[in-house]
Amino acid sequence: MLRGGMIGLLAGALLCGCQQNSGWNGSMEELLHSQPQRFATVTRDADKYRLQIIYTQIDRDAENRPRFTSYSYRVNPDQYFYPASTVKLPAALLALEKINALAIPGLTRDTAMLTGVASEGQTAAVGDPSSPTGLPSIGHYIRKILLVSDNDAFNRLYEFIGQEALNEALHEKGYLNTRIFHRLEVTRDAEKNARTNPVTFVNGDAVLYEQDEQTSDVNYAHDEPILLGRAEIVDGELLNRPKDFAGNNVFALQDLHDMLQALMFPQFVEERRRFDLTEDDYQFVYRNMSAYPGESGIAEYADSAKHPDGYVKFLMFGGSGATIPDNIRIFNKPGDAYGFLTDCAYIVDFDNGVEFLLAATIFTNANETFNDDNYEYDEIALPFLRDLGMAVYEVELARHREHKPDLSRFRPTTVP
Repeated sequence: MLRGGMIGLLAGALLCGCQQNSGWNGSMEELLHSQPQRFATVTRDADKYRLQIIYTQIDRDAENRPRFTSYSYRVNPDQYFYPASTVKLPAALLALEKINALAIPGLTRDTAMLTGVASEGQTAAVGDPSSPTGLPSIGHYIRKILLVSDNDAFNRLYEFIGQEALNEALHEKGYLNTRIFHRLEVTRDAEKNARTNPVTFVNGDAVLYEQDEQTSDVNYAHDEPILLGRAEIVDGELLNRPKDFAGNNVFALQDLHDMLQALMFPQFVEERRRFDLTEDDYQFVYRNMSAYPGESGIAEYADSAKHPDGYVKFLMFGGSGATIPDNIRIFNKPGDAYGFLTDCAYIVDFDNGVEFLLAATIFTNANETFNDDNYEYDEIALPFLRDLGMAVYEVELARHREHKPDLSRFRPTTVP
């Protein structure tokens, strides 16, 4: 059943898909150029917008086993984009993996985790009013990350995992164009980011696990400068020089896409790319990744004006859809900062048997100045990602499938 104002949008997509895209030839470039009303502003100068796209079709056999066919546009791991909040996805998965690896009786993702302080610049976290218990936990931090992309929640998982352990784990899994080595939103120098807080897991008065401050001995910054733009604002002062991103996180679009694929289809990807999660972990992540803030039961997310269904759903809904149809769920992790806007999603339509993976990043910073909060997100970036998601959805609606997929694994259940 479709809800609210989305009926017209999806009805238009059904019509548009059958008429425009049934003869699509498999080229992302052709798809973009065939719809100038949607994409010409960006495609006329795709290099300026640092545009990259990966679209993966999924076809099932009679046993419901998926086969993947990918199409890409301008994908280049050497063309830097700032990944912003997309780095929260691997942190969430590795935090769950670490809890499982510890294998301590009674220690679960819902156990209270108290973060302490051991070095200058660190901050403590011993309470969380948004949590049902009033205490922080790995599970609740992950919920906040997936529901509204909370920055502090990421920082606490980063501190629990440790900088070196986080990066080495990802590299061992084959995500070689990924380096995550600083906290978000708070400014810390390289030495402070290499040091991560002590943490203690407690059950009432009982201490289940204590972890001392960890220090990484590896320098994950880029060897050479990554200079972008013409100016940046630092401590309120305009500096007429390019911004150097060599000391910022890296998460190549292909790695992001492949990680989401491994999360959604763990049995059908190379074994080393998988995360060591239980089936309950997977269902926990699926529920919260596809849930909308208003479904969370968290009071501060209940205001639909502040947190609409599409709040973190950039592809198809542009980050602002008031309501999303019941038959569509989007499992995704977006990010935006410095004019870079990125999203990676597994999108399903239960009624029409549609499923696909889509990842894209775009850069909108016309004045080439960083930290001035003057980026063309609303004018260019979000509409582009919305329309890109819709265009691919239209292709999927028109595409013949020999076997309709069984998507029951991904149907939403009550979010705890």
